[in-house]
Parts: sequence; C-alpha cells; structure tokens
Amino acid sequence: MTASLKTLRETADLRHLQQIVAGLDEGVILIDPDQSLLWANDAALAMHGVDRLEALGATVDDYRARFQLRYRNNHRLEADDYPIERVVAGDSFSEVVVEVTLAGEVEPRWVHQVRSLVLNDGDEDAPSCVVLVIQDVTARYQAEERFEQSFNANPAPAVICRLSDLRFVKVNQGFLDMTGHARDQVLCRTVYDIDVLRGAERRDLAKERLAEGRTIPQMEAELELPDGGTKLVIVAGQPIELGDQACILFTFADLEPRRKAESALRHSEERFTRTFRMAPVPMAIGARDGHLLCDVNASFSQLTGYPATEIIGRSLEDVGLWVDDSIRSEIEKAIEHGHDLRAFEAQLTMKEGAKLDCLVSTESIMLGEDRCVLWAWQDITQRKSTELELVEAIEAVMKDTSSSSVMDKLARLRAPQPDDGGPGLDDLTAREREVLALICRGLDDKSIARALGVSGNTVRNHVARIYSKIGVNRRTAAAAWARARGFDGEGVAVAQRTVSA
Repeated sequence: MTASLKTLRETADLRHLQQIVAGLDEGVILIDPDQSLLWANDAALAMHGVDRLEALGATVDDYRARFQLRYRNNHRLEADDYPIERVVAGDSFSEVVVEVTLAGEVEPRWVHQVRSLVLNDGDEDAPSCVVLVIQDVTARYQAEERFEQSFNANPAPAVICRLSDLRFVKVNQGFLDMTGHARDQVLCRTVYDIDVLRGAERRDLAKERLAEGRTIPQMEAELELPDGGTKLVIVAGQPIELGDQACILFTFADLEPRRKAESALRHSEERFTRTFRMAPVPMAIGARDGHLLCDVNASFSQLTGYPATEIIGRSLEDVGLWVDDSIRSEIEKAIEHGHDLRAFEAQLTMKEGAKLDCLVSTESIMLGEDRCVLWAWQDITQRKSTELELVEAIEAVMKDTSSSSVMDKLARLRAPQPDDGGPGLDDLTAREREVLALICRGLDDKSIARALGVSGNTVRNHVARIYSKIGVNRRTAAAAWARARGFDGEGVAVAQRTVSA
C-alpha cells in the first residue's frame, strides 16, 4: 500500500514500530522520505541532549543547523555527508563514527556510531520510511583517548602488538628514545622483525604465551638496536583490547645503566685489587663485623712474616698481632663507631716474636655489597729508635757541653758508626754471616732457604740468633747494622748444603 505523508504518520504500523523501539538502548530516528523527522525514541533524544522531537529539528535541514558533525580526524562533514542526509538519499551504511557538537560550541559533546535502515512498503521500490540507528560511544572513545594520551606520555617504553598478525600498531616515545628507532620503522612491522624477546631468558615460554594471548611474565631480554648494538631490558606482556582487536602491550625497563654501572664497579674493584696487591705499604682488608681478615697484600706478609694462607679468615686479635690489648680494643671500638683512624700509634708482634712500632690507619670501604675496613700500617721502628738516640744525645749534651762532643754525637746520628764496645761480625758464626749476607741482598726467608739448601725453620732460627746477637728486631735494622760495619754481603760466597745447618 502506498501511503501519503499524512496517512503514514497515522498508520497503526508506525505506532506499533514506535512501541517496539521506544525502550531500546540504541537511539532510533524515523525520517520520512520528504526529509521531515517523524519520531525519535528517548535514547536518541538523550544522545543529543534534548527531551522532545522538536528540539532535534522538524526537518533534516533543521537538524544539520542545530548539530555540527565531524569525523574523528577533526574533518568537518559536508552537508551531503551527514548520516541523516545519506539515509534520506537511500544510502546504506554501517558503523559511521562522528563527533557531535552543538551549534555555537567548539568542543564536541558526544561520539555517535551510526548505521542506516531503509523500510519499504510492500514491493514498492520507493522507501516509505528511513531509519537512523545511533549508538552513543562517547565513553568508549573517551577511554581510548585517555589511554592514548597516557600511553604516549608514559616515559616507560612500550609498544602494542596486534595478535591477529603480530604487527605493532602503537609505539610510544619512550620506546623510540630507548632504542633509537623511528616511529615508521616500528609501526606495521612484526614482533619478530623488531624482536622484543631477543635473548630472553625464558623465550620459549614468552612465545607460547604470545601465541595464546596470555600474560608474559617479566624476563630479561636484549634488544637489538638500529646501530647494531644491543640494550639489556626487562620485558613483560599484558593482553589488552584496542578497539575491538585483541592485542598485547609490551612494556620495558632499561637495564643498560645498571649493566654499565656493574661493569664500571667490577673494573674499579679489579683496579683496586691490583693496586692493593702491588702496594709497597703493608695493607689488609677486614670485615667490619668481627674484624676477620679477607685479604692481605705481599707487603703485609713481608712485614709480619705471616703468609696470606695463615691469616685470612682470622682476626688480628686471634693471630696475636697486637702487643697491647687495650690499644686493640680502642682501635676496634673506633671502627665499630664508624670512625676512620689516621696514623694511630701501636705495636705489633711479628711471627718471629719481634716487636714493631707502627702507625695504623683505617678506611671504611664497600666491596660489592659488603662493608669492609681497609687497614694500612707504617713501620716506624727505625724512626722511634732514632728518636731515642736523639733523646740520649741531647741528654749527653746537657752533661757535656764541649762543641766537639756535641758534633761527634750528631754525626753518629746522621751516619751511625759501629759500636767498638758492642757485638761485631766476628761474634757471628760463618753460617750466620752467610744468612746476614743474603739478608743484605734483600732475600726473604724462603729465598735464603733455597739458596742455602736448608729448611725454612733453620733459616728462621739463624735469623733469630742474629737479631739476638746484634741487638735488632727486624731485617732492615740488621742490614743497616751490617753496612755500618762495611759488610754488604756481596763478597760472601754462599755454600749450599743438602742438610739443615
């Protein structure tokens, strides 16, 4: 049946249609082919911010004057492109997305997704009524816009991969800055073209989870950079919906600064270790808690007579290095309170039993994650001896003020002379003179033992007897005593024996 405009508005079919669509969530606007707006349900009215049909407009032209439409790319629709114009023209379309702005305003109020429906009466070709079906997708697009802004502004590097073809569809500036890629080098390439899972510690698990669209746990990976280098990262993947497409959001944490810091720290510790071992100053490294020694250098072993194997893992107290227990307690108390020592005077007991005057210095250091103490000792035995001789000389001057006496005593201090009344080279046995000669040549006990073909204990016994006879307590003092008597050991022939002397 062909109906006029008047009879179409009054037909029972139209009233029934209105009742059906009145309660729908989608907005429905019925338009007569003469371009007049026949009816709109409450949802359609609400989607335009009005409460009656007249506020939408009596005709298509009225509607276009009251509501300005533009695409999501901010391109304003021409009159013929309005969905309401297209549907009247009989155009069939679906899912056209437009932003709707009230006339006179700048910012859009709603985002509508629109599709068309043409109703024919019987077999007639001409439509009896056209329908505009509208969905309010404002909230969805606002949420997507907020996500887009947050994604782009987030300094944490991130890319989004579409699961259907594993292509990257979004990349933020953080990822571009971290890798050096350009945006167009990333977008539309696949997750394996720019392999974000390269070198991952659990790569097989990550690939399995990616194929299933499931969460990829955090794991270390090594991204390949455009310049041919690599960057150590932590990567993780999280399933998300972008539009109506299933995707994976990959996020990254840049571990390269940590790797460089660890490398620099390792190199620094290696340099420190080399310097520590080669230092001519006797040094040791100990734990702050318990004062157990972790390492000693060669100068320390040479000074004290203790090789590293005999002292590492023990405290200086356990070794019995301190002469005065009260001094030890004072030093350890200062360290426990976080104080570093500088030139603290103390006495040490050598392995051979001799006493040494030293200046002790300490420094708190970190080795890896361990808090340690660096010990350093300065041997001042000779200086103390000289100071004592100076005091004795001054006391002698006070008793004998003749200038020649004063000058003689000062001269002896500057260049010590043999004491005619004291022990001499003749007081030493031939073997002891051989040992003294090798001491003057700078050999240690082990070297002397090899040179003489005797045991280390035998050499130590000879050294102890030499010290006792000439009245010294260390090797440098013994060498000085010998040189003061014109004995440098160079002219002494050393006889090697196969048994201990």
